[in-house]
Amino acid sequence: MATPSPFSFFDPFLNKVGSSLAPPAWVVQEVQHRMVLLLNHVLMQEPEAQARLLRQNGRVMVAQWRSFAVKLQATPAGLLDLASANARSDLTLTVTESSPFALLQAAVRGEKPAVSIEGDVQLAAEVNWLVEHVRWDLEEDLSRIVGDVPAHALGDGVRRMASALRQFVGAGAGGNGKGSA
Repeated sequence: MATPSPFSFFDPFLNKVGSSLAPPAWVVQEVQHRMVLLLNHVLMQEPEAQARLLRQNGRVMVAQWRSFAVKLQATPAGLLDLASANARSDLTLTVTESSPFALLQAAVRGEKPAVSIEGDVQLAAEVNWLVEHVRWDLEEDLSRIVGDVPAHALGDGVRRMASALRQFVGAGAGGNGKGSA
């Protein structure tokens, strides 16, 4: 039995505010450009990921959640770029959960959100492989700035906090039942 979020009473308010407020187009464009830069940084650390994207050169993928959408295109370098607004989508991935709180809870538990998939099956399989196998080594990037030891200590602290948060969320949702007398 799924336990409802204690913040579920915010959902109607967020839906109303989210549908009436939209960030300016330039903000959306800048955020999307920064996201593509981050994705490409992570992809460049994994040669197999680049090889898989290279085989999908020119293919267009759309990822969307509620009113937010980003249209990405595989490049000849095996990376991603923003596709033109009029480009035909080969694959559309839509996150079906509309509640931001439910998405956050699932992310904290380490779960992937439910996604509706429409379009090319082979491209969907490649995107799934990327999601399953490519990870950002944030600690490695941080070590280039502050050094290995501080980066490792910070990474260890973040991992401990994430573990404690997962245990807390799991116990609150009736996960393991620990902590009750």
